[in-house]
Amino acid sequence: MNATFHDLNGASVFITGGGSGIGAALTEGFVAQGAKVAFVDKLDAAALVTEMETKHGTAPLFIQGDITDTKTLQAAITQAADAHGPLNVLVNNAANDMRYDAVDITEDIWDAQQAINFKAYFFACQKAAEVMAPKGSIINYSSITYMMGLAGMTPYVSANAGIMGMTRALAREWGPKGIRVNAIAPGWVLTEKQEKMWATPEAKAAFLQKQCLQEFMQPDDMVGGTLFLASSASAMITGQTIAIDAGVVGTG
Repeated sequence: MNATFHDLNGASVFITGGGSGIGAALTEGFVAQGAKVAFVDKLDAAALVTEMETKHGTAPLFIQGDITDTKTLQAAITQAADAHGPLNVLVNNAANDMRYDAVDITEDIWDAQQAINFKAYFFACQKAAEVMAPKGSIINYSSITYMMGLAGMTPYVSANAGIMGMTRALAREWGPKGIRVNAIAPGWVLTEKQEKMWATPEAKAAFLQKQCLQEFMQPDDMVGGTLFLASSASAMITGQTIAIDAGVVGTG
């Protein structure tokens, strides 16, 4: 049985990129807790909404839009708060971990990568803080790639290092308002996208050797830690990073 966080029943939750991969697992995780979930995604996620309603008796609010457009992103958060009440939880999850050789990166590539992997995170936090209930929780998805310094992903790695600095700064600034800001740094989670684009048998075998726990990570493995940080069970935790990576890196 999964853990139940009773204070998340009825909570107003907003998730970016909640229609697929880790985001879809998070959407279901919060819906299963009884939360009022809204999520934004660029792609059509109507099938997920139907699945959640059939499975759990509750349909999340799907808002289709591009989070790199700040007006669209912030309007979606406002729509969620209007529908479900002041936000209790924001989960910044949407990201794009494309690979590029550093010598081939153009200004357009750099700006596009920062727009989705970093800029959108800040402006989601900004709007969420405006419409958030007292004692709200913001959870920013970073990545262990910046701790490992992985090659071939410089824009993405740089953005995730920035997310950590932003998380700490906002935790300090908004703590007096009762808003907690934390981050989760996943390891290699084998989403459908990862399996299709990069998870060759050789790459998987090599990465598994870096893990303490010898099991490949799945999107559902990210749910429990996120629910914990969203709930009052973590009431005095802020400005921190939790690596959920089967033991690849250490954060102490």
